[in-house]
Amino acid sequence: MGEVYGRQPVLEAFRSGKEINRLLIARGQRQGSIRAILALAKEQGVVVQEVERTVLDSLTENANHQGVLAQIAATVYLELEDLLAKPRNPSWAPFLVLLDGIQDPHNLGSIIRSSEAMGVDGVIIPKRRAVAVTETVMKSSAGAANYVPICRVGNLAVTIETLKEAGYWIIGADMAGDSCFAQDLAGPIALVIGGEGSGLSRLVKEKCDLLSSVPMRGQVNSLNASVAAAVLMFEVVRQRSCVP
Repeated sequence: MGEVYGRQPVLEAFRSGKEINRLLIARGQRQGSIRAILALAKEQGVVVQEVERTVLDSLTENANHQGVLAQIAATVYLELEDLLAKPRNPSWAPFLVLLDGIQDPHNLGSIIRSSEAMGVDGVIIPKRRAVAVTETVMKSSAGAANYVPICRVGNLAVTIETLKEAGYWIIGADMAGDSCFAQDLAGPIALVIGGEGSGLSRLVKEKCDLLSSVPMRGQVNSLNASVAAAVLMFEVVRQRSCVP
């Protein structure tokens, strides 16, 4: 993930159409060109975070950042409508993965890598309270992030409703769910993976059509988010591959 700092360079980054993950503003900075930068951030739906000036100092090695820094995305995100409009293989049901609050870039990279291996049509991530696609994510995905369409949305719950209207069956990964091996996962699937530790958020969980779990026999009663995602994705592919 690249970084652009200084008022004019950040303005130009917005005006040039660069994909920006997040805008950092020094606390209390709202004068002059900062207003124009904030207006563009709002217009483009970029997350704005107010931080202490010392944070910007550390990120820029005390360069003249002028109280503003933009973190540039390491990939180009696809709009949801464009993702849903992509041509499909008629012999393979649509398959999407939604991530509800994944914070660890290594987990995100690993999930993207598994998604590519399992033929997932796209990965959907939220703009807020979740890691974006950074250089660390790109490296952790072993390059898979260059091949899997990634969509970034403002509201995961609203996105789920849109997917339902498009004919997707929403499957939430949750230990309270039935065994994935006993469920029918062969149709159009949007698999939702919750964040590390917290799992699925309440609203997202309520919007799932069913919950799915990975049965375990050991003493540890949960899996790493990326491992659980990989097992569930594999089960979807296994079921589809067994269909005559």
